[in-house]
Amino acid sequence: MILKGVNTAFRLDEKLYHCAMDITMDYIGGKWRTVILWYLKEKTMRFAEIKKHIPDITEKMLSIQLKQLEKDGLIKREMFGTKPPVRVEYSLTDFGKTLIPVLNAIAKWGRDLGESEGTLVELD
Repeated sequence: MILKGVNTAFRLDEKLYHCAMDITMDYIGGKWRTVILWYLKEKTMRFAEIKKHIPDITEKMLSIQLKQLEKDGLIKREMFGTKPPVRVEYSLTDFGKTLIPVLNAIAKWGRDLGESEGTLVELD
């Protein structure tokens, strides 16, 4: 990226990013990450609750995405109990909460497009 006439890049966690959008998409890009973050922005949830809200995601993919979001510091995973069944809950970290305005903007854009170009249907 060119800043003040100088070719620059951001180095973050040993990765080189040539565009600020590239940083953002590295954290929230992909089909499922923003959807998972969207549901966690309001409350702490267990795995099955998240899965219920996102019926098209496989359990394996949900597990992979939750691990990556945790690794990136956007969500935290808390375990309760020491013997099975152990209860595990997911919530946004303070760092993850900084994405809420971005998530709201993305959702508004999609809602506006859906309302102007799509049809609202009721599901069971």
